[in-house]
Amino acid sequence: MISDTSCLIALDRIGYLNILHETFPVIYITPKIKEEFEFPLPDWILVKQISNQEQLKSLENILDAGEASAITLALEIKAILIIDERKGRSVAKAMDIKIMGTLKVLLLAKQKGVINSVKEIIDLLEEHSFRFSKNIKDEVLKLANED
Repeated sequence: MISDTSCLIALDRIGYLNILHETFPVIYITPKIKEEFEFPLPDWILVKQISNQEQLKSLENILDAGEASAITLALEIKAILIIDERKGRSVAKAMDIKIMGTLKVLLLAKQKGVINSVKEIIDLLEEHSFRFSKNIKDEVLKLANED
């Protein structure tokens, strides 16, 4: 599992970064994402270098550096990517990368018994200015049986 910066920042901001670890034992990030995150990393978040610099440079022409590096790493190690930004998601999908957003992480966390309420965490995220579409929020809450 690879994470882009937004999921790390969002969950860290509300004090629930551990949800990632309890849902996925290891999360990989790139050096650029580590730089963007700006906080000390727990030992279960591993920084992995990117090999394909050509691919990275090509993606940096259309996306921010963190998203470009996350997508490049996902291609290299064939892993699922946690990414929330619309343009980055679109590019990743076009490259046949399996993706999920932060809200899907919360849904999986509930299904695994890591959290009791998706809505409670979504409410905290919204209080801390994390934005997502009402349709996605409603869909996730329905899947979590919290609608």
